[in-house]
Order: sequence, then structure tokens, then C-alpha cells
Amino acid sequence: MECVCITASGTEYKLMYGMLFSIRSFVSKMSPLDMKDGFLAFQTSRYKLHYYETPTGIKVVMNTDLGVGPIRDVLHHIYSALYVELVVKNPLCPLGQTVQSELFRSRLDSYVRSLPFFSARAG
Repeated sequence: MECVCITASGTEYKLMYGMLFSIRSFVSKMSPLDMKDGFLAFQTSRYKLHYYETPTGIKVVMNTDLGVGPIRDVLHHIYSALYVELVVKNPLCPLGQTVQSELFRSRLDSYVRSLPFFSARAG
């Protein structure tokens, strides 16, 4: 499992953004249901991509193994308890740019490693 939103290069970021934009658009057009929750996850034969978007447009994305269920609460916690508290409220962190805060990165890493579905794998 990796946090793409922080570690992606410029090219990976653009590809990921394009893919998410396309999937969101497709899902909103095809869904017979009210899209108030929007696009939540995308699954391939190898991984599951979980997606959370805030009303302000911040996107939190996490890739997991296929067996992991819905993790909307986890993504919301990353946004509200980590990103908002350690980045948005920090006057030294410019918004709209790659997160440079080492405190945010270390707390995010600790939180993700504490999740019951996280397991470190050798290369």
C-alpha cells in the first residue's frame, strides 16, 4: 500500500489525476443512484484504489490489496486529523503544492502502518 498523493512524480501525478477524473466522470454518468458520495473505489485484478474527495476538492487516494473493504473513514481521518491539522493550519506549509512537511509525512506513515490491513512487504 502506498500513498500516491505524496510520493508521485509529476508524470505519475498527471496520469493518476487523468485516470481519476475519467473514472469519476464515467461513474457519475452511468450511476442510476444519487452520486452524493461519488466515486469511492476502483478495483483491478491486482489492487484496489480507494478515493476520497473533500468539498474543497482535496483528493486522498490509497492503494490496497483486494481484500480490504471500504476505508472511507480512514481516508477522512487522513484528511481531517492529519492534513488539516498539520498542513492547512500550518502557516509554513504553502497550500496547493506538494506537501513538504516532515511532521505530516511521519505522522501519515505512522498512521498508515498502524492500520490493521497494512503489512510491510519485502521488495
